[in-house]
Amino acid sequence: MSESSADGVSPPIERESVRERLAAERAGTGAQIAALSREFDGIVEANALVAVDDEHDPEGSSTAFERAHVASLLAQAREHLADLDRAQERLERGDYGRCEGCGEPIPAERLEVRPAATTCVHCAAAGPS
Repeated sequence: MSESSADGVSPPIERESVRERLAAERAGTGAQIAALSREFDGIVEANALVAVDDEHDPEGSSTAFERAHVASLLAQAREHLADLDRAQERLERGDYGRCEGCGEPIPAERLEVRPAATTCVHCAAAGPS
């Protein structure tokens, strides 16, 4: 692991590594969004072909649940994509890897697992103040 400079900003080689990690995570999330969008569209199209009365059709409630579940996953994936974009912005500003709660560096291990993390484990566990 490389050292940080005195101002806490990552050296260029580490920044490039983070940039690559964020890009890979972004690509994976984009693929997930595309797949979930296709799945959601498929559910909507399948329901459009059948006159479904959710209240009286025994399959209606499970179809509605499936549609809501996929919509929720899609919203989460889109929010993660936005988090990754904000992480990229922090990287460019030189704020990446610094906890928004306490100002201390976020451990590299946490950023490896959650590259869009904005807080250290302690502040994340403490929750919003």
